[in-house]
Amino acid sequence: MLRELTYAEAIREALRNALIKNPKVFLIGEDIGAYGGAFKITNGFLEEFGSERIRDTPISEAAIVGAAIGAALMGLKPIAEIMYMDFIPICLEQLANQAAKIRFMSGGKLKVPIIVRTQYSLGRAHGAQHSQFIPAWFLQVPGLKVALPSTPYDAKGLFNQALKEENPVLYIECSLLYRVKGPVPEEDYIIPFGKADVKKEGDDVTIVAISRMVHEALAAAKILEEKGLSIEVIDPRTIQPLDIETIVNSVKKTGRVIIAEDDHKTGGVGAEITASIIENAFDYLDAPITRVASPDIPIPFSPQLELEYMPNKDKIIQAVNSLLKG
Repeated sequence: MLRELTYAEAIREALRNALIKNPKVFLIGEDIGAYGGAFKITNGFLEEFGSERIRDTPISEAAIVGAAIGAALMGLKPIAEIMYMDFIPICLEQLANQAAKIRFMSGGKLKVPIIVRTQYSLGRAHGAQHSQFIPAWFLQVPGLKVALPSTPYDAKGLFNQALKEENPVLYIECSLLYRVKGPVPEEDYIIPFGKADVKKEGDDVTIVAISRMVHEALAAAKILEEKGLSIEVIDPRTIQPLDIETIVNSVKKTGRVIIAEDDHKTGGVGAEITASIIENAFDYLDAPITRVASPDIPIPFSPQLELEYMPNKDKIIQAVNSLLKG
């Protein structure tokens, strides 16, 4: 049965279902208990499931992920919350150098099936240290999977897949999408990792969009369609693993591609996707690959300057027009 849920409600439902169905699941993080989470995703969970399964912690990201790794090695299924993505680097050693490698180094005898939930707050005027989107930092961590849902439907389906993973998963939410509504089935369903979604089909230009930029790309496509252009919008949904096959097939059809992302242009996810397209579909390109990304500067605190900083549908439309003129 389909209902309309917000992105936040879809995540909350997936978390609650996991707690109900699997007694080994527990949540750990800052302010997730009595306060209900900084973004109220876990509101009421402490009363429903108790303090043994909803673990409030001190402000120590390394301790949160470290404790989750230890619990996973003892057979539990921890879901750790890092309030802002900006602070993932504090627990990078635990996540990248320990959790992601333990299964490999033990020959498969030990597993660390943790989920690390986090969110990025770009667009909420939270300042340079609380707004960053840095998914590309984790592309070079073999053993770690990275999911980036853009819709309520994807948020629940990808989370259910994360619950089944035997390797650590970094699940990156976008706080600007928390109130976005969409259809979500009542039953549990799974969206496999490494399977991109064609959010809109088209023939003239491919836009590969990450997380929030899926919505900006769809808005741009709608405006461009009124001018007679047919735009295809692809949402990779996970960047590790990345479904390069779906992207390449689209590029072979349209011959032109734009990659839209919130992270910095230099060394961003778009750079990796660009390289993969060149490796697999260079002869099909009719124009240079274009990236619409954030500039290589810290994120401004001023709401007006932050809006100027952020990629959006207007910048995508400008890129499409430049691409077609070339």
